[in-house]
Amino acid sequence: MFDGHEIFPVTANLNEQSHLVVGGCDSMELVQEYGTPLYVYDEDTLRGMCREFLEAFSGSEDINSKILYAAKAFINPAIARIINEEGLGMDVVSAGEITVALASGFPSERIYFHGNNKSQSELELAVDSNVSRIVVDNFYEMEILSQIALTKGIVQDVLLRVSPGVDPHTHAKTTTGVLDSKFGLSIDTGDAAVAISKAMELPGISLRGLHCHLGSPIFELEPYSIAVEAIFRLASQFKSEGFVMEEFSPGGGFAIGYIRRQLPPPISSYAEVIIKSVKECSIGFGIDVPEIVIEPGRSIVGRAGVALYTVGSIKDIPGIRKYVSLDGGMGDNIRPAMYDSVYEAAVANRMSDSEEETVTLAGKFCESGDILVRDVRMPSLKPGDTVAIPASGAYAPSMASVYNLNPRPAIVIVKDGSAKVIRRRETYQDLMLLDVF
Repeated sequence: MFDGHEIFPVTANLNEQSHLVVGGCDSMELVQEYGTPLYVYDEDTLRGMCREFLEAFSGSEDINSKILYAAKAFINPAIARIINEEGLGMDVVSAGEITVALASGFPSERIYFHGNNKSQSELELAVDSNVSRIVVDNFYEMEILSQIALTKGIVQDVLLRVSPGVDPHTHAKTTTGVLDSKFGLSIDTGDAAVAISKAMELPGISLRGLHCHLGSPIFELEPYSIAVEAIFRLASQFKSEGFVMEEFSPGGGFAIGYIRRQLPPPISSYAEVIIKSVKECSIGFGIDVPEIVIEPGRSIVGRAGVALYTVGSIKDIPGIRKYVSLDGGMGDNIRPAMYDSVYEAAVANRMSDSEEETVTLAGKFCESGDILVRDVRMPSLKPGDTVAIPASGAYAPSMASVYNLNPRPAIVIVKDGSAKVIRRRETYQDLMLLDVF
């Protein structure tokens, strides 16, 4: 019996050899063909999450919504094409993400451009590319963008990112909606109110609505309702000045299950709270119901990905800890070292074996903090075993580095028993391509 459906891809199962199977593909055959470390993405899980968001936020007839995939979680041409085929928009945060999206055939009218320090060249690219919205983060950007738009003879549609001063009770490094944050125009300091007035005056931009983002991953529902009320209260103060909040975005940040004992609410619960709060606040503050713009990233792609590693050296310190070293680590998944993120793990080539010992899965990088999973119960491991870490689809590949000059892993996407490489493994020659000898 396979135990782990809550955190592995929806197609994950075991075959007669007790091997982990994802998307109909035997993980051991994938390892044999593509090597390790290897990222395996399940197309059915990815598409299923896109559809789940669309369904959850379209359940109310009297409110419109848009779902934008947050590209920072992980983007490349293959992922972009799937997101496009499923009818989602895209939330991008750099010229690089814009370029990948456009090169993949993603329609610019479904792209929203975020970021706390967009350069003039990035803003020019966004305007020239006809992106739908630029989410303005500060006064400096607002002035530059208005000048760029006027020079090009257009008026650019924007949202303002405001900070509602709401703590979502997640990791300090991923909390973004509080007062002490580099992101957004603060309601508490009065900057948000000044920004609304200024945005309405600048001739090169058209203020279409307000945006906030609380952080990630958020397991609680209440922070969203608190943030909605704060934003609507702010918007109501400008009704007499003619401000119409056509769009409202509570951002994303929806959690996924990394470990089975800590599972998030279903997407439908997030949607229910947000939609209910928007309706109630629209009535309470006398504002027409705006279109809701949702920006999930991790919650769409996270569960779709599984990381596969090969066991190497083992160091047992009696009475202290047993280290099992893998052939990857913080270079392909920085989250445990950076955010203290906790994962589960399985032995992909012996999935039916019972847990026998507590081990710490260490990486191969030259840092004591290079730990992927600490103190996890596993079957007895030996060199050559394949370890699978589920829920690895978000932020691990996109934040990967070539620290110690280790090439980044290959990435394959699987469906119906077939695997396709969507990013080849880097070579040592790749690592020197930009060097000048």
